Amino acid sequence: MRQPERADDRTDVPFALRVAASWSWRLGLVIVVGGALIYLLTRISLLVIPLMIAGLVAALLLPVKTALRRRRVPNGLAVAITLLAFFGLITAALLLVGRQLALGLASLGGEAQTGVQQMLTWLSQGPLQLSASQIDQYLQDIGNAVQSNSASILSGALSFGTTAGHVAAGTLLTVFALIFFLLDGGRIWRFLVGLAPSRARAAVDGAGRRGWMSMASYVRVQMLVAAVDAVGIGVGAAVIGVPLALPLGVLVFLGSFIPIVGALATGSVAVLLALVANGWVNALVMLAIVFLVQQLEGHVLQPLVMGPAVALHPLAVVLAVAGGTLLAGIPGALFSVPILAVLNTSVRYIAHRAWEYDPVVARAGWPRAGGSVISGPAASERGSSPSPASTPGPSAAEQAPALQRETSQ
Repeated sequence: MRQPERADDRTDVPFALRVAASWSWRLGLVIVVGGALIYLLTRISLLVIPLMIAGLVAALLLPVKTALRRRRVPNGLAVAITLLAFFGLITAALLLVGRQLALGLASLGGEAQTGVQQMLTWLSQGPLQLSASQIDQYLQDIGNAVQSNSASILSGALSFGTTAGHVAAGTLLTVFALIFFLLDGGRIWRFLVGLAPSRARAAVDGAGRRGWMSMASYVRVQMLVAAVDAVGIGVGAAVIGVPLALPLGVLVFLGSFIPIVGALATGSVAVLLALVANGWVNALVMLAIVFLVQQLEGHVLQPLVMGPAVALHPLAVVLAVAGGTLLAGIPGALFSVPILAVLNTSVRYIAHRAWEYDPVVARAGWPRAGGSVISGPAASERGSSPSPASTPGPSAAEQAPALQRETSQ
């Protein structure tokens, strides 16, 4: 006998709800795994942060080392010359800034005392009309609060000492990792690719190389943006007579490595210093200079220089900085944009299966899923024509440049 036809049980659940449920459990799994990974990384931040800093600096210094190698300088000597020049430049800058800072603070002490006296005069003769006894009482209350919280202040000082020890250890680890990244980075990367399954090694190798290129482009462009911010604010401060203009420029340069937010925060320090040293008119002029520099960065440098280098919208940059700050503080704000740029480039590379037409991957000789070797455009030039991974279209040699341009954006 024929079995009665049974309706599909899935018809009892609306299609939209089934799709939402499928997306929900997959998205929830990604969030759980991502949260667990972030938690584990925070537990070993003393290892992760120095390695990431070393990676950024290595991406910046690698062209110098490569240029020396092209002049037939031995690998170890090229790395030594590059690092000595880099650390020598940093040391000279620190000595110059330290000297300017010492001279500026000596002259700023009297101005700060004058500013405090003006503030006390405003408190007594301004709208608040506070008497001298009331001001003394408030100052005494502040002193009592400091004494009552001396234990917390002492514990904070001890924790600062522990943090200083961590910073020293992290600095040594950063220098050590930087040396080996420059000295033997290719072999380290090939070892890491070799840990992946054999059929995935070509994709991992190509995506990782493109991600590294994107991060290197970000570091170089961010150096340019930071230099423009530092010169604009530092020179503006020097012109209007704000003290410590050179240290302010260095502070802005360092802060600008946190995109958009860093230059604004360090620029506010310049405005505050102008207010303390020269009054509110000078502070307003300094604020206008900071605003003009920010407009230059936001409307010229970010869309015309940073955008093509990392292919990230300014809104994505702001959200990445905000999310990284919430998750990991200052390190999160510093590394969020380069991580996002690397992920964006790598995912686009894999989505287009660009490793099948990448000449760099072809020269590495990684195997395909079926056991054959990735041949890419190099093989097509020898006479064989690898078939595209998706729909039929132009030959591999014709597709490769377009895919490389698209995935590098």
